[in-house]
This record gives sequence, C-alpha cells and structure tokens, in this order.
Amino acid sequence: MTTSQHNIVDERIIKFVAKHHVLTLATVGSEGRPYVANCFYAYDKHRNIFIFTTDSTATRHGMEMAANKHVALSIALETRVVGRVQGLQVEGIAERGDEEAKSRYVKRFPYAAVAPLELWMIRPTMFKLTDNTLGFGKKLIWQSEE
Repeated sequence: MTTSQHNIVDERIIKFVAKHHVLTLATVGSEGRPYVANCFYAYDKHRNIFIFTTDSTATRHGMEMAANKHVALSIALETRVVGRVQGLQVEGIAERGDEEAKSRYVKRFPYAAVAPLELWMIRPTMFKLTDNTLGFGKKLIWQSEE
C-alpha cells in the first residue's frame, strides 16, 4: 500500500481518472438509506474536482447531495483479467458547480453547451486506487490535508 506525501495526488491516479468518463456516485438519504447513480464526469486536475450535472429537485441523488454534502464515488475498469483489475474509490464533499467547472464540463462534453446544466463538483478528501497492473492488490492512497 502506498500513501502519497505532501498532499500531491499520485499521477497514476490522475491518469486512471482521465481514461474514464462515468462515475458511480453514492449518496445517503435522511432515513440513512444509501443510493447510487451513474454520472458522466469531467475532472479538473488543477483544482482536483470531479464535475457532473444533475437536477437537485428531480433526482434522488441530487436531492440527497443538496441535503448531505458527504458523498462517495467509484470508477472501475471492467475486465475479467485479474492482472488488469483497476478501481478507484473516492470520499468527498459535494458542492454546486461554478463557471470554471462549466467550461471544463462543456469542453469534455460539447453537446452539453446547449442543455440546461445544474453542475455539481466533488472535492475529494480521499482516493484509493486498487491497481493490479502494479502488482496484485496494489493500492495507492491519497488523503486530503484539509
């Protein structure tokens, strides 16, 4: 297990995130029941944020994020080859998107420029990448200093 130092996200985690475009978002409702939703995302490595769009009044995960900003997400490479298994688990804080996030999202998904967007950002507080290409069960961990 490797933990990154000095609050710098390991470049191997950044590269994994950049290769994908769908995350699974986990939220928790007021009754304590968990829920997951899949979302297209853009990632801003300079601000270390995931950006996605969802309606906070018409989707369960949107309403739950609006009520409880603590979320988790995962991104996985689908493979049957054990030596290629890779998966990222993230804990983070959800907040409303800003103009910079909108620019990043539309750059990644140009068709979104004509859609009404309610953008959200997740600021990771922890990354855990399991990457069997580095050795069976190899884990890279990053923890926010905030």
